[in-house]
Amino acid sequence: MSTLADSSRPAIAWIGLGIMGSPMSENLLKASYSVTGFTLEQDKLDRLAEAGGTVAGSIAEAVKDADVVITMVPASPQVEAISYGPDGILENAKQGALLIDMSSITPQTSVDLAKNAAQKGIRVLDAPVSGGEAGAIEAVLSIMVGGEQADFERALPILEALGRTIVLCGRHGSGQTVKAANQLIVAVNIQACAEAVVFLENSGVNLQAALDVLGGGLAGSTVLARKKDNFLNRDFKPGFRIDLHHKDMGIVTDAARNVGAALPVGAVVAQLVASLRAQGDGGLDHSALLRSVERLSGPQA
Repeated sequence: MSTLADSSRPAIAWIGLGIMGSPMSENLLKASYSVTGFTLEQDKLDRLAEAGGTVAGSIAEAVKDADVVITMVPASPQVEAISYGPDGILENAKQGALLIDMSSITPQTSVDLAKNAAQKGIRVLDAPVSGGEAGAIEAVLSIMVGGEQADFERALPILEALGRTIVLCGRHGSGQTVKAANQLIVAVNIQACAEAVVFLENSGVNLQAALDVLGGGLAGSTVLARKKDNFLNRDFKPGFRIDLHHKDMGIVTDAARNVGAALPVGAVVAQLVASLRAQGDGGLDHSALLRSVERLSGPQA
């Protein structure tokens, strides 16, 4: 049951109602914001309507009266597709609107978007998130933001309805750079956990007990806490798909090359993610890196 929208709060347009976007938009409705949404899937629009949101028939219709436009789509090409052109956000949002892009894209795409939006009188923040589907549902996401201080302050009450750790990291593109680093750490961490799981199981150790005690020590991490049940139950229903992590590893390796940073372990894990995707597992959760370790290890004796 949604709360009645507070008319004193900025009107929000939400573009992209996927695994992350749907629960995040619903959290804004619960916080008494009015949300008008657009996405390509009718069932997602129906879900928004059931939660108390307003459904738009196009991007232009969704954004025309919005004070704040929030986007959450898979990658840079989709951000460009919804932002530019006669039917896009920049041509149809009103002057003075604030565009908050919460997608995970290349830092350069964010920089370019802010520059082009400024010519239309539209302010931009890049504000990618970490925390996965569970973090989106629970409104405990980490949100890393790039842009101007004044725009960040304007957006903060909205972002506080979506996440718990919200930090302005620097100029436009900085949020995406920090998100790329986040995805590097997460992928390497999942890979290490997956290797530990196979090692423990092949050694005949009680996996549940082992992961419980590891989680309480220095080896403990948010990744291990969030993904433990995936490993135990071999449940790879997507919270964050391998396809998307493959995209993100491409972003971080390319960005690191541009700034002269060596990522020796990250490069190996990027190849393991790519391999898993090539084997048809791109639609699974990134905890499915366990499957690649099992394949490399061969059948248990």
